[in-house]
Amino acid sequence: MKKMLLSLMLWAGFTATTALAEPQMGEQFDQVAQQMTTDQPAKIEVMELFWYGCPHCYHMEHPLEAWVKKLPADVYFKRMPALPNASWAPMAKTYFAMQELGVLDKLHTPLFDAIHKTKSLNPADEAAAIDWVTKQGGLDKIKVEKAFKSFALNMQMNKAMQVFRASGATGVPALIIDGKYITGSSMAGGNEAALQTADFIIQNVRKDRAAGKK
Repeated sequence: MKKMLLSLMLWAGFTATTALAEPQMGEQFDQVAQQMTTDQPAKIEVMELFWYGCPHCYHMEHPLEAWVKKLPADVYFKRMPALPNASWAPMAKTYFAMQELGVLDKLHTPLFDAIHKTKSLNPADEAAAIDWVTKQGGLDKIKVEKAFKSFALNMQMNKAMQVFRASGATGVPALIIDGKYITGSSMAGGNEAALQTADFIIQNVRKDRAAGKK
């Protein structure tokens, strides 16, 4: 009987602790500086702000990929290179160029590895990035150089800067949910905590939509 009572007390304590651990606005997540429109208003958007040169973003990749695979049908995921300053521009250009060249899915993870695992690429070196994409993608260098300088890429770079400012992010990786809320590893207390916080926000956005709230 004593053992049963002890077990019940421990479970009650665990439940209380779990309730207390619920993410809080202003702590584990916050509102963005400026609300953003999303690509698919009928669904809940999760957008990752990241930089290829960021070790925290590199370590987020594996748990994030596993998390994205389990997203429900009413949620979709997208990435956006963070662009707070000029030193991050080469990798933002690389992301958009790979997207334009149709090799993003193939080279996204290898690019992270080249920077953080083999340390064979300097994320601030645009010329080296062009050579890397050319070689790893099996592409013509002139075609790659054109992609890095294209009008479409410049438009995307401008959008990336606007998104970063609107998000109010102070670091990466950061997750923007429904264009309204932001969380991240540093805010939530780690990569797994950030994903759990994102789940919490998604659930509440879904409830608000069902209740007719905007």
